[in-house]
Amino acid sequence: MQLWRRIGRQPWAKKALGVAAAEYVRFVGKTTRLTLEPPDAWDRAEADMPVISTFWHGQHLLTINANKPSYKVKALASRHHDGEVNAIAAERLGIGIIRGSGNRAGGFLQKGGAAAFQALLDALNEGYSVALSADVPKVSRIAGLGIIKLAQMSGRPIHPIAIATHWRIVLDNWDRSTINLPFSRGAGVVPEPLRVAADADDAGLEAARQELENRLNAATRRAYEIVDRTQLR
Repeated sequence: MQLWRRIGRQPWAKKALGVAAAEYVRFVGKTTRLTLEPPDAWDRAEADMPVISTFWHGQHLLTINANKPSYKVKALASRHHDGEVNAIAAERLGIGIIRGSGNRAGGFLQKGGAAAFQALLDALNEGYSVALSADVPKVSRIAGLGIIKLAQMSGRPIHPIAIATHWRIVLDNWDRSTINLPFSRGAGVVPEPLRVAADADDAGLEAARQELENRLNAATRRAYEIVDRTQLR
């Protein structure tokens, strides 16, 4: 196991994994029969651009297929070695990368987080939409305040998204990472965008954080209901 970990940290191995991941995502996207709810979700997002697109960590594999060549998008990738593979894959699929992550308090204070937060703000001001997971690092499906503060300071709306497929593999890890499989029934659920007032106080920010969490959870449940054709997940 230690040998494989050492190999996996080599630049050539990360490059190979990133390219393979990108082509796999492209293939799954092309072979997935996707139902979009609401049907005009992409048009609504385009009208709001630049936007802050967000999703639960580990549930993001196919969200990259929501990007179009005409979109200007940058995504946040962690500085962890797994984040390097994700960055290589995203860049191969035409998405710019900002490196960094937040902390468990929901802010951007370590691991290059403060610089990443500023880079996200700069990207939005330059007309780029940005994409990042909403979770507090290593705490699944608990939204952090970082993304709420980003929306407040930038004035841009948050567009939550959940994408699920009927054929999938769910890993037994902290974020229940899902590997979507090809030739499957898929669903993309996009709730109403969330806007954060520039003058929101601490209570207002917390209310927005909870609302984002609720919308993402509801969208995730709905996406699985559609693909599994059941009212239970």
